[in-house]
Amino acid sequence: MRYPPEITRRLRSTPEQMRAAWVDGSPPPPQPVVLVPYDPHWPELFDEQAETIRRALADRALTIEHIGSTAVPGLAAKPIIDIDLIVADSGDEPAYLPDLEHVGYRLVLREPHWHGHRMLTRAVPAVNLHVFGPNAAEHLRHMIFRDWLRDHPEDRDRYRAVKQALAASTAGSPGEYNLSKNTVIDEIYARAFGLDDA
Repeated sequence: MRYPPEITRRLRSTPEQMRAAWVDGSPPPPQPVVLVPYDPHWPELFDEQAETIRRALADRALTIEHIGSTAVPGLAAKPIIDIDLIVADSGDEPAYLPDLEHVGYRLVLREPHWHGHRMLTRAVPAVNLHVFGPNAAEHLRHMIFRDWLRDHPEDRDRYRAVKQALAASTAGSPGEYNLSKNTVIDEIYARAFGLDDA
């Protein structure tokens, strides 16, 4: 299957955009990256949070998806559930933010320049909630990457090995962990998009 360029091309934020995106004015202090083996209870945690979000937003929650490493059986991950929430307009924060705050979420990141992304977090259970509008390219990329890893254990295992090596090698500078993963992520995307055999 061939995907359009808006899906295959990664949109990157500039350092200035990232600094401006933090709602509190600066990113939280970096924490060491701790990867744990896949936990079969992660889907249950997602289901619980998805139901909480559905109750809070009703039909304003157009789509709720479990994404990221905790959504891939057999993949080691940071024990944080990543969720994509699709709403009619992620820029219309009054339409969803107060109700999500009421059930324990907190807005930490606002990136109108990056697919209209907003990120909310909660501590217990640990969740990163990513809010996008319909057909946001990054949400579609999340789904493609998740499903590819679920269906291709060789790439899942390679990704796990790279993540574990990077978690160890960047222990003194945890901010480098996500940046350092980009090479293997881009390689896996190329296979998922069919670009490496074009």
